[in-house]
Amino acid sequence: MHQLVAAAKFIAHLVNQQVAHELIALELLTLLLENPTEDGVEVAVAFVAECGSVLQDLSPKGLHGIFERFRGILHEGAIDKRVQFLIEGLFALRKAKFQGHPAVRPELDLVELEDQITHQASLLDEMNAEDELVVFKLDPDFLENEKRYEDLKKTILGDEADGGDDDESSQKEEEEDGEQMRIADETETDLVNLRRSIYLTIMSSVDFEEAGHKLLQIKLGPGQEMELCTMLLECASQEKTYRRYYGLLGQKLCMINRVYQDKFEECFVQQYSMVHRLETNKLHNVAMFFAHLLGTDALPWHVLAYIWLGCRELSEHLGVQRLKERVSDPSLHADFESIFPRDSPKNTRFSINFFTSIGLGGITEELRGYLKSMHMQQSEEDPSDETHRKRQRKCC
Repeated sequence: MHQLVAAAKFIAHLVNQQVAHELIALELLTLLLENPTEDGVEVAVAFVAECGSVLQDLSPKGLHGIFERFRGILHEGAIDKRVQFLIEGLFALRKAKFQGHPAVRPELDLVELEDQITHQASLLDEMNAEDELVVFKLDPDFLENEKRYEDLKKTILGDEADGGDDDESSQKEEEEDGEQMRIADETETDLVNLRRSIYLTIMSSVDFEEAGHKLLQIKLGPGQEMELCTMLLECASQEKTYRRYYGLLGQKLCMINRVYQDKFEECFVQQYSMVHRLETNKLHNVAMFFAHLLGTDALPWHVLAYIWLGCRELSEHLGVQRLKERVSDPSLHADFESIFPRDSPKNTRFSINFFTSIGLGGITEELRGYLKSMHMQQSEEDPSDETHRKRQRKCC
């Protein structure tokens, strides 16, 4: 998938620099969105983000038709939530006039406009892949051909070709000097500024859609996604009453990028390990936040394997019936072993009594059936003990 996205971005930059005609971009997008799949739509979103600015200038009607197709895919609702969030982010990027994705970067040294040659290729044309160029072949006239190449390069580039090597060597020397003069900042000033930017973005946004779009525009270093997740959870816990805004924002981040899903899972484990230190209000807000992520499947349910007993906030999001269906899923039995224990009748009864006391006795029906079958099995193995119990009941 990453290679496919990279290839699409490469074609997009060929269109940006007018090496390829914009027609091939529209044909490619039409092909990807004709029978939309999650991977196809994701590639199309990445492609439009890279070359949308130039398509807006060269073929505004064609780009409008592509966005209408994106809108139709959103209304159909047949694709995954994560891909829907990507499409919504693309609409926000279009509204911002593709800010951050310029058609041609100013630092590029391109051929003059009058000397450019735009290749008008189409997906319907028969192409010669020239596969023979992939295989190395020894050139017996290498020196002669190399001399012809140097003469041709001088003809095209002029005197700039002679000074190219000197410029490159001087540039390398400047880069080496810059690396030697680089000072390591041990005060974590950049990290403090990053946290401040994340906090101000979260608190100043009108809704979770705007906040998600702005947060994803922040350039994060490797491993700094955890800072964003921690700051979001901290903001949610500091509120006097829980705001659904934070849950929706966390859900959007998890759906767009799986990295945030893993980081929120780490946050879940950390919060549970220090839950005894939290105040009642913070504890309630944190529980509601993670209940929202679990209820919307933004966070995988195997995180419940880290805890011993759950809370009833989850039932407020799903309802008792849907919660019962989820906990009865055979594929999750191993993860729920600590919440619905079956290792001994004592622990099983405790779990049943606990959930019954908080009004969630309906989700323990399967556990009750297991306890009943376990008693029947024990009575079959030891009939004398069962006879003794019946006599005791008659005496009573």
